Amino acid sequence: MKQDTISNLFTEEFLNELFPPERADEFFDALYGGAEEGAFDIALGFNGYDQEGQTLELEFRLTERPGKCMACSLTYGLPPVFERHPIIGLNQIVERIRERLPDGLDIVDWELGPTMPKAPKLNVIPFKINLSG
Repeated sequence: MKQDTISNLFTEEFLNELFPPERADEFFDALYGGAEEGAFDIALGFNGYDQEGQTLELEFRLTERPGKCMACSLTYGLPPVFERHPIIGLNQIVERIRERLPDGLDIVDWELGPTMPKAPKLNVIPFKINLSG
């Protein structure tokens, strides 16, 4: 009976209360600066209750969005995150490079390109710095 009682708690409605469908958009907005950048929807699912181990078995279900690549999602949106993230510190990197440039050269601007696969286990984010002088 306990098994059924607990399992009956985890209706689709309750799971959506715990993790509302719009939270995926909120996550991608915070991560990438726009919900449209998200490659997948996120939903909380219930797989059951292990009465013997007294374990609830839940999972986050990531469903690829139309026209998006879920396999690329972790690297696809990184350039905008790198641009803003204080730990990456691109502005500080640019300033340190500026300090080392020979006289007469200066940095006009810089940009990160899209993530590109280079090898099965290697992706790169191009970092272009334009100089003048």
